[in-house]
Amino acid sequence: MTGHFPFDNTYRQLPDRFFAQVEPPQSTEPGLVQLNQDLAVELGLDPVWLSTREGVKALAGNPLPSGAEPIAMAYAGHQFGHFVPQLGDGRAILLGEVINLAGERRDIQLKGSGPTPFSRRGDGKAALGPVLREYIVSEAMAALGVPTTRALAAVRTGETVYREEALPGAVLVRVAKSHIRVGTFQFFAARHDFEGVQRLADYAIARHYPELKDEAYKYRLFLEAVVSHQAELVAKWLLLGFVHGVMNTDNMSISGETIDYGPCAFMDIYNPGTVFSSIDEYGRYAYANQPAIAQWNLTRLAECLLPLDANKELALAHAQETLQQFVEQFNTAYLSGLRRKLGLFTEQEGDLALAQDLLNIMADGKADFTATFRSLCDVDDEVETDETTRTLFDEPSAFDSWYGRWLVRLRREARGISERQTAMRRVNPAYIPRNHLVEAALKAAVQENDLKPFRMLLDVLARPYESFSEFEAYARPPQPSTIAYRTFCGT
Repeated sequence: MTGHFPFDNTYRQLPDRFFAQVEPPQSTEPGLVQLNQDLAVELGLDPVWLSTREGVKALAGNPLPSGAEPIAMAYAGHQFGHFVPQLGDGRAILLGEVINLAGERRDIQLKGSGPTPFSRRGDGKAALGPVLREYIVSEAMAALGVPTTRALAAVRTGETVYREEALPGAVLVRVAKSHIRVGTFQFFAARHDFEGVQRLADYAIARHYPELKDEAYKYRLFLEAVVSHQAELVAKWLLLGFVHGVMNTDNMSISGETIDYGPCAFMDIYNPGTVFSSIDEYGRYAYANQPAIAQWNLTRLAECLLPLDANKELALAHAQETLQQFVEQFNTAYLSGLRRKLGLFTEQEGDLALAQDLLNIMADGKADFTATFRSLCDVDDEVETDETTRTLFDEPSAFDSWYGRWLVRLRREARGISERQTAMRRVNPAYIPRNHLVEAALKAAVQENDLKPFRMLLDVLARPYESFSEFEAYARPPQPSTIAYRTFCGT
């Protein structure tokens, strides 16, 4: 453990046009809201020191910890389908990189610390509510087994941030494999700076896919690797009922991590058209659209990489084939996940139809996504009626019909009831960051200066696949009055 950040910075060594050097503004009176002690240990940091006055100041970049080389990264992006040639870190500052105890490189970034040259007239600040929201959801995703950025700390700045109202300011200390996005490649490609695209691709390969660096067609293989990781990632989202909310190309990480938790949320009632973002008026980023949008974003990455290949015709054919493979890889990962959620160990014809029929009756019957799958974990194969799960449906008779078909399928598995139930509980969480619980925790923290609900929710979400009788309220679907829900980006 160390009482400082052992920075080992590499992105800072790229040409100056890749970023802007910037100094984080000084916080008035930084105060620790929450420290992720386990993550600190993983990063080789001393959580005791980080909790001291000196450590909290370092977490706020006030003053900068020794070895930090703060930069705001340049990138472009398609936002709701419209290309913006310059975006960049408008309210985030990359302090530097550390090597964790497993030998893996990780970025440490301050989100909401103040303006940068990319702020576009914004103040670059963050309010406490959105900071705590990203902390909750990103850490919940990590516990659920979804690749994601992480939250190292939330720190009050002692300042007031003005949005629709005056709000307490805060900084999120975010950790990621890197903050390289599809939009980072677009920044250089839009300027016909293909030397910049190549430098970025070589750096990304060396950092994230080092096994490819000596391959003859490494840029083609790099595209394949990113496509594969994104197919797996988006399948995990859908299997948990997660809606990212703003799948712009500048919000897609090439490392395969979920990044930028703005207007995101988890579904309660299953509805493939679910949209949470207040700005997604036409449902571009609805739950069921996420695979197609991911493929669209990856097509934009392929366009950036094509000029790096000497044989343009073959490179185009390979890119088209790779992008088509996204569909196959996503479908394979998604169906495999549905089988696991339904307790099916073998692959048999008709499994997809069985799973899809359940989703259809869930949509028609307004059944809660998470509660339905978790309830199925408790089913005894020898009991012909599931009295518990059927109550989650407006029309229980539709579920009864499906349930009979599922029992027939289960009985073709050579596994015992206990083994099947245990396996299902490993993939069907009891606890997710339900919207009404998150909002209640944020309201208490922001309006009442009460962090107990926030911390309690974090504790529950840290073990999402276990059931605890004392946490029953955290697993319960919301009341109808709390289901209509909209999220905002918090900028």
